[in-house]
Amino acid sequence: MALFVPAEPGPPDEVVTWTRTVGGAESNVASHLAVLGLRSAWVSAVGDDAFGRALVSTIAAFGVDVSGVLVDPTRPTGMYVKESDAAGSPVRYYRHGSAASGMGPSMLDTLPLDGVRVVHTSGITPALSDSCLELMRALVALPRTFTLSFDLNWRPPLWVDRDPSVLRELATAADVVFVGVDEAELVWGVAEPEEIRAFLPETRTLVVKQGADGATLFEGTAAPVYQPALNVDVVEPVGAGDAFAAGFIFGTLSGWSPRRRLRCGHLRAASSLLTHHDVGSSLPAAFVASMLDASDAEWAAAYVTGERQ
Repeated sequence: MALFVPAEPGPPDEVVTWTRTVGGAESNVASHLAVLGLRSAWVSAVGDDAFGRALVSTIAAFGVDVSGVLVDPTRPTGMYVKESDAAGSPVRYYRHGSAASGMGPSMLDTLPLDGVRVVHTSGITPALSDSCLELMRALVALPRTFTLSFDLNWRPPLWVDRDPSVLRELATAADVVFVGVDEAELVWGVAEPEEIRAFLPETRTLVVKQGADGATLFEGTAAPVYQPALNVDVVEPVGAGDAFAAGFIFGTLSGWSPRRRLRCGHLRAASSLLTHHDVGSSLPAAFVASMLDASDAEWAAAYVTGERQ
């Protein structure tokens, strides 16, 4: 979607100038993975308008394959406005009748999945329309030659007229699930990591995000692994969850240990927390390398700011 963020400080209702950028859960993850050096592609639909052309161009500039993006000649590109604040950013969606809401199961007919290792999805897509829900159900029903990743990404405004119970169905069908404790409490009434695990016992890999506290990984029958988050000088938090998911997926595809995968997620999230944009500049490679294998004490003592550390 086209994303507008404040271009100047101050309360949102006093901001005069806004910056147009790009936002969207799946495109964020694809962009982060491309920056990390993996081949990634983003599949969606945009309108035949300036916003659509700009966001496809921007996402492609990160190194993402956008050849699977459809251009809808009748529906507009979705957009949203982020009222940025370090404590939390209200998001205003304008995507009713958007090009993306017109997606359906037929998109899978031309989706090249040969050789694809991970397909990442979110709980946003099934909220857009009945046809988008059908698309998600058709995707999870495909013969599984890839790892299916699903981020709950609870967005209350999108579910006002829809039944969110389908989110458990989709999460249960996925191989890897990302869910925040705050959103799990709102959607499913379970808030503790162990309760969320009990709620999704079939999920092979469950990552419970605990905000600024850290994240807990449940995988198979192994003991859960908890990794505290980094201390970060937060500019704005929206988009950090997508960055975390990308870092964790990167670490998983790299064959890393559970703790290293979680740390990779936290490090990628930190790069997003330092900016108003959903995809920020990467942290210095040397710092990332040192923190991936740092001692617990070194990790706890680190502090990431706009000057990195």
